[in-house]
Amino acid sequence: MFVLSNETAWCPGCGNFGILESLKNALESLNLEPHRVVISSGIGQAAKTPHYISVNMFNGLHGRSIPAGIAIKLANKALTVIVESGDGCSYGEGGNHFIHAIRRNLDITHIVHNNQIYGLTKGQASPTTARMQKTELQFDGVLIQPMNPISLAIGMGAGFVARSFSGDKTHLSAVIAQAISFKGYALVDILQPCPSFNRINTFKWYKDRIYYLSEDYDPSDILQARAKAEEWGERIPIGIIYRSEKPEYISENPVVRDNPPLVDLPLSPAHAQKFMDDFR
Repeated sequence: MFVLSNETAWCPGCGNFGILESLKNALESLNLEPHRVVISSGIGQAAKTPHYISVNMFNGLHGRSIPAGIAIKLANKALTVIVESGDGCSYGEGGNHFIHAIRRNLDITHIVHNNQIYGLTKGQASPTTARMQKTELQFDGVLIQPMNPISLAIGMGAGFVARSFSGDKTHLSAVIAQAISFKGYALVDILQPCPSFNRINTFKWYKDRIYYLSEDYDPSDILQARAKAEEWGERIPIGIIYRSEKPEYISENPVVRDNPPLVDLPLSPAHAQKFMDDFR
């Protein structure tokens, strides 16, 4: 149903392949119809994902995948809206939108391909690149601390915060499906290798460090979630790190909640005439 394209612009060994297949599997597991799904992306290798799957898509400016996704959801609340882009696009250029999307808590799923580097623009440091890691641009190493998106999302009050790994498609598919089913803003930060420009955080590097949250882990315990969010280095937890039901934006906004979607309202150029008259 969600057909995958055989032709991509990604390098062999890229983690995007696993993410693309996992997203497809998650959508199919939820029995969603392709014409009722929209993926909004920005710019980057990760942002090409919606080009390769049979859903509606909006491919916009660098760092602007979130506001486009928000506009789509507000215009047609019946749609399943997924915002999808890389760590540079989502946490760098789009960092401001990331923060305020959490505050707004609109029902969208935010999938971030986190390879800790800028892939499309040839390997400069991204917001999640490790301190002192050398890159194609930072020849002496990155001099600033990396962003911790998991900790930031929890601190900002996100209701659903998860991390997964592109190398485990079964786990990743399940996490994405749960994020889509969550009523409100949901973040899925996905660790993935970039074989062309990040020779440090390889598939093996992640594989040697990730561990799965245990079945008795309670994602509603915010103190425990904050502690897990700070784990990075020798051990990196993956799974649903924090989950808490919070009032969703549309359910609290009577204008959007109690009226037909904008896409269903009659549209005529004559409706704009009264506003045009004000300029005379």
